[in-house]
Amino acid sequence: MRILGLDPGTAIVGYGIVEERAGEVALVTYGALKTAPNDGDTARRLQLIYQGINELLAEFEPDAAAVEQLFFGRNITSAINVGQARGVLLLALANAGIPVAEYSPPKIKEAVSGYGNASKEQVQFMVQNLLGLDEVPKPDDAADGLAVALTHYQHSRHELLYGEG
Repeated sequence: MRILGLDPGTAIVGYGIVEERAGEVALVTYGALKTAPNDGDTARRLQLIYQGINELLAEFEPDAAAVEQLFFGRNITSAINVGQARGVLLLALANAGIPVAEYSPPKIKEAVSGYGNASKEQVQFMVQNLLGLDEVPKPDDAADGLAVALTHYQHSRHELLYGEG
């Protein structure tokens, strides 16, 4: 099974793709879809995200996807922008017929590091270790996308083994 993990944002959408090989999780690719304020208004930036995710889907043909749920902090404008980017990503995945799971930030931290309040650095270190990488994936958003993909991989294995969601 090939899994696409997504860390949504308007400026940067982090992504990571993992797959199972010989009973182990393995890295396929990771990176970030980036937009900048000079790319145009919000609608144009969302369009660029939509085009970028569709290119990823066509190139890597994931079997499943996982998206980080919106974490609502103090900045409502930021939350709305991230929500718009999430909507574009979910639309592209639905149009491609790819099943989507959503995980909260604490659930991702717990699945990857064993601790729901782990720091960003601890999660990145565990992503590096779990995938046998020489260094922490950059940018941080890409490491976050990989953490989302690894979370879904672990949940899928658990469901397969125990028949639970």
